[in-house]
Amino acid sequence: MAYFISVDLGGTQIRAGLFARNSTTPLKVERARTRADVPGVYERLEALVASIWPQDGPVLAIGVASPGPLNPHSGVIIATPNIKEFRNFPLTEKMMARFGVPVFLDNDANLACLGEWKFGAGQGHHNVLFLTISTGIGGGVIAEDKLLQGFHGLAAELGHTTVWPDGPLCGCGKYGHIEAIASGPSIARYVSEQIAAGRESSLSGEKSLSAREVSEAARRGDVLALEAFSRAGRYLGLAVANFLASFDPSIVIFGGGVSRSGPVLFDPFHASLRENCFNPAYLENLQFANAALGDDAGLLGALALVMLSVPDN
Repeated sequence: MAYFISVDLGGTQIRAGLFARNSTTPLKVERARTRADVPGVYERLEALVASIWPQDGPVLAIGVASPGPLNPHSGVIIATPNIKEFRNFPLTEKMMARFGVPVFLDNDANLACLGEWKFGAGQGHHNVLFLTISTGIGGGVIAEDKLLQGFHGLAAELGHTTVWPDGPLCGCGKYGHIEAIASGPSIARYVSEQIAAGRESSLSGEKSLSAREVSEAARRGDVLALEAFSRAGRYLGLAVANFLASFDPSIVIFGGGVSRSGPVLFDPFHASLRENCFNPAYLENLQFANAALGDDAGLLGALALVMLSVPDN
């Protein structure tokens, strides 16, 4: 039997899965704490992969989903927000030297998109737009059955699309990105700032707000919470209107915790999308779906990458 190994590298934990060549059901999955601030993250990743290495057949390739920015063409992680030692880090070169098999790397949001297209909500579509709305906003694009990567491998950083040039500061240091308005922390931050400025809310007095708490307050009819989600949905609709003009997908897939907020986010989103989409033709037969792979998006996306990269012969 021949195998693939896929790795989901996160700021909190690393997961590695062993798969038979033509299966999407893992034979084994192991986890390890990333301990991102402690030197030796790569060594922990390497040890985790070694721990699931099979004894009864060859591993054909390893796929790795990692936070970016990174260059999938060279296999170098340019930087990650949480893992300080991964700066211009030649991940695939080091792993190939250690394990002696091909290693493929890509951005975790890109691979979540690839996984949804191959195994999840995007099956049967040839042009897919994927957005994950959580702590940040990530994205991925399938164009004519190909994952869009770009010249530097940096395509589809959709969360860093500018929708309000004079808007709030993004974690990347630039202003007005959609991530700075519609991500979970950004929604919660807006409510906290408005309360500090004297606005009334049922959330007044809370020391540290989360997007989930704001979402629950919005469902109860809290005016400020509803305003925060309306603001996020309005700018998200503007961003997606731009994405439709760029990529013309047949389906838009939403993942991440904020995307489960329901009508408080998506009613203003759809209204804004209709208003800002420059031609209604983009909306004809356009489908919207929730991501289907859940916590397995990274592992299955990395698996899809190696399945597509290694010829079946």
